Amino acid sequence: MPYKVFVDGQAGSTGLKIFEYLSKRSDIEFLRIDSAKRKDAEERRKFLNDADIVFLCLPDAAAKEATELVKNEKTKIINTSTAFRTDKDWVYGLPELKNQRELLQSASRVSVPGCHATGFILTIKPLIEAGILPKDYPVTCYSVTGYSGAGKSGIEEYENSALMAERKLHVPRHYALQHKHKHIPEMLMYSGLSFEPLFTPIKANYAQGIAMSVPLVSRMLSKNASAKDVHDVLSAYFEAERFVHVMPYDSDAYLDEGCFMISECNNTNRMEIFVFGQEGNVNIMSRYDNLGKGASGAAVQNMNIMLGWDEGNSLVN
Repeated sequence: MPYKVFVDGQAGSTGLKIFEYLSKRSDIEFLRIDSAKRKDAEERRKFLNDADIVFLCLPDAAAKEATELVKNEKTKIINTSTAFRTDKDWVYGLPELKNQRELLQSASRVSVPGCHATGFILTIKPLIEAGILPKDYPVTCYSVTGYSGAGKSGIEEYENSALMAERKLHVPRHYALQHKHKHIPEMLMYSGLSFEPLFTPIKANYAQGIAMSVPLVSRMLSKNASAKDVHDVLSAYFEAERFVHVMPYDSDAYLDEGCFMISECNNTNRMEIFVFGQEGNVNIMSRYDNLGKGASGAAVQNMNIMLGWDEGNSLVN
């Protein structure tokens, strides 16, 4: 018998991508709410409680409201918003972290990581666990992302030619400059750092693909660790992972005339980590699809783990 799946927030970019991933599955039955009733609390209550798996692709307040409408112990919830990412009653949906996959296997409430947080945490956590990166290191990082990361409104804004010209959206735009980006709490909580990173996100005029960059200074690392040491730790940590790949240390062949290509992992659930550096400076860069491993792909990966299915079912590596 197929599992019943309900996507609450089915018209948004994350919800639509989940439908795309799962549309050809014979072991899933989608429950589709009438678009005219998608904000009707009683109608949503019926769908939420009838489903085996619920994906919440909603703003924070609406996600919290939806969770309160679930009145049974059968329905498993996968939330894609910020609402529960630092809530200890929810399992953080980043299976590549040590011991996290086991928690997901028995979870009924899972929170999908933020797109920026995904690359940051998977870069930092292994280094702290290996004793190379001190917990009190003053970490800075920046991330460049396609405009689809801003959701449906962001997509409409960037794909409107009049707004593009009026607001000069053709050039990259730094944002969250007051250090209040919504991903920072989870970046701190799950990286193992003692203090918040200084994070600068940048939105640019292309649809999808994200690159997270974390620069480090060797003399401030434990044991004066080199870029090669950093690479070795990350390679060992992710050696057995299907979707996270540490690229060869000599990575010039993967550059385009010396330039990093952000969108090479688009339309996959793959994340690639690069370590560059010499003479005491290290730059760790990860690239992945902000709609894939950074959102909908991660949600489907978590669902597969929760239901005991093959982790890569419906996903492209």
